[in-house]
Amino acid sequence: MRDSSQEFGWKVVRAAFVVAVFGWGMGFYGPPVFLHAVEAGRGWPAWLVSAAVTSHFLVGAGVVALLARLHRRFGIVAVTRAGAVSAALGALGWALAAAPWQLFLATLLSGAGWAATGAAAINAMVSPWFIRRRPAAIGAAFNGASIGGVVLSPLWVALIGWVGFGWAAALIGGAMVLALWWLAGRYLGRTPAAMGLWPDGETPPPPRAEAPDAARLWSDRRFLLLVLANALGLFAQIGLVAHLVALLAPALGAQGAGLAAGLATACAIAGRSVMARVLRPGVDRRRAAAANFGVQVLGALTLMLAGGAPALLLLGVALFGLGLGNATSMPPLIAQQDFRESEVPRVVALVVATGQAAYAFAPAAFGLLRVLDPAALFLAAGALQALAALVLLRR
Repeated sequence: MRDSSQEFGWKVVRAAFVVAVFGWGMGFYGPPVFLHAVEAGRGWPAWLVSAAVTSHFLVGAGVVALLARLHRRFGIVAVTRAGAVSAALGALGWALAAAPWQLFLATLLSGAGWAATGAAAINAMVSPWFIRRRPAAIGAAFNGASIGGVVLSPLWVALIGWVGFGWAAALIGGAMVLALWWLAGRYLGRTPAAMGLWPDGETPPPPRAEAPDAARLWSDRRFLLLVLANALGLFAQIGLVAHLVALLAPALGAQGAGLAAGLATACAIAGRSVMARVLRPGVDRRRAAAANFGVQVLGALTLMLAGGAPALLLLGVALFGLGLGNATSMPPLIAQQDFRESEVPRVVALVVATGQAAYAFAPAAFGLLRVLDPAALFLAAGALQALAALVLLRR
């Protein structure tokens, strides 16, 4: 039974990996490319399109807050399939919007699709199958997020340049629906209990306690510090990433900027692989996450001081990218270390929802900084990442 549980659990991880490839490639790394494409194609001001990116993430935050309830009511299979369809239709809406109100209508679909295939969704897919080996399993599944950036960021740029935004959205969205529809039905509808198995293939765990009351969590200092650090770090990260292609395009060209975005997410895989080795039993995961933010501070400062030099720009992108993946995969692992197993799903859902609600405003805020002074954008990102690290180190 040990081998059967572990074998199917790792099949779920591989399925979640593919969900993350499309989820992040469409919902996280897609909007920065969409922003640049809409600005160039429609001639709309940066603040308007930045506000649409904000709307995309804000809608996603609202859906994430309800995701656990949706999973219980409709099941992970149906919610994941609906998320894939919603994301595909939302991207097509971005491409075809002829008026600003149509663009904001599209964000309702793209944001909901991102929530159903993002961090909280991946955690819900993988966590039931692992307790002892959860850091490795979560890290492997979240590597799909980085692959989504490595592959889909430059693919979006190439396809938009080749066949136009509309056809690019149709092709990538169609592939997402087909892949996730099958994978969800094949692997995500089962649980260890339903198959007579246990997490990690081990002996039955002790009876689970009732999930904690949300009001009690909001009075827990550990939870509040985790929420604050996650929100600060992701606000900085999303704010910079949302404008990264547009900021790099003058120096590197549109295609070069897309490849640089791919470099950032390739480095995210390396960063997550290093973190998986660091997180041995007994290692303080909050300190590890703080160090991860520190590397991103160095990246933001390098970008600020690059002065348009391609080599320094790429170095800054690489340093910042090393922390991209861990920023989303570390909070669930910190929650596992700091809270009871029965508390983890609620803690993760609330951390993700509050973080997304905060960073939803980052593209618009950083868009204003970009208009005033691009260097101020990089400085703000570094300062926020440093503050997030300090918050995590508090006890």
